[in-house]
Amino acid sequence: MKALTAARELFVSSRPVSWINTAYPFAAASLLTSREIDATFVIGTLFFLIPYNLAMYGINDVFDYESDLRNPRKGGAHGAVLDRRMHPVTLWAAGLSCLPFVVFLVVVGSPASWLVLAASLFFVVFYSAPPLRLKERPFADSMTSSIHFFSPAVYGLVLAGATWTWQLGLILLAFALWGVASHAFGAVQDVVADREAGIASIATARGAAWTSRFALVCYAAAGIAMLGTAWPGPLAAVAVIPYLVAVWPYRSIPDADSAAATAGWRRFLWINQLAGFLVTLLLIWWWTLTA
Repeated sequence: MKALTAARELFVSSRPVSWINTAYPFAAASLLTSREIDATFVIGTLFFLIPYNLAMYGINDVFDYESDLRNPRKGGAHGAVLDRRMHPVTLWAAGLSCLPFVVFLVVVGSPASWLVLAASLFFVVFYSAPPLRLKERPFADSMTSSIHFFSPAVYGLVLAGATWTWQLGLILLAFALWGVASHAFGAVQDVVADREAGIASIATARGAAWTSRFALVCYAAAGIAMLGTAWPGPLAAVAVIPYLVAVWPYRSIPDADSAAATAGWRRFLWINQLAGFLVTLLLIWWWTLTA
């Protein structure tokens, strides 16, 4: 296999449209805590931007191969259907790309940060890989997927030596609920493909309509949690409204029509950019208030 072809496959597999979803939480948490841009900040952000996503999504594409073959939405922003010859290449690329970053972060970190980083990487691997393959354990799949996104923020906070408060805890709770909701709704569109491949998920276990409603509840709970945070944090509750609007049409979707939820998922990818912009403005505001 040509190097250029392999590089393209790895790029698609890493879901570049979603890179920001893991790099941003680390960068924001680290910068707002330490208030400085140093080598640790830059290297940590780069790690959660590309290698972390290649590991998370690449490992998923390798072990979801049979399901992906039956899934017409795979390709582009939704990930690659990796040629079998790419499977060992992807696993090696994921491990080797992460290794130098992890070594650096361990050297500059504390035992507490090692624990958080180890837990984050554990769930990245065993969400998809056997023997645990947590993505096939209903409810554990959504919780583990959420960990993928809020753990970089927790890691950034611990690495930078943040002072923990209950308001900070509410922010992380809201982020975790957002992650659970996002995974659950993302699983809705794959009900048919996953059942045909014999893959369990929260959506295959509970059905497309129930899972969509569960996502609505979790998004709403995330907004409510933000209402208890320090000002201007409560304004971030507004960010859940577009998610609720995007998921609402699928609250009664039949399992046989679950693939139609892909349209909502495409909107979700753009809503993330809007929500991220709003959150960025609020973080800048908080920075000026606490400077």
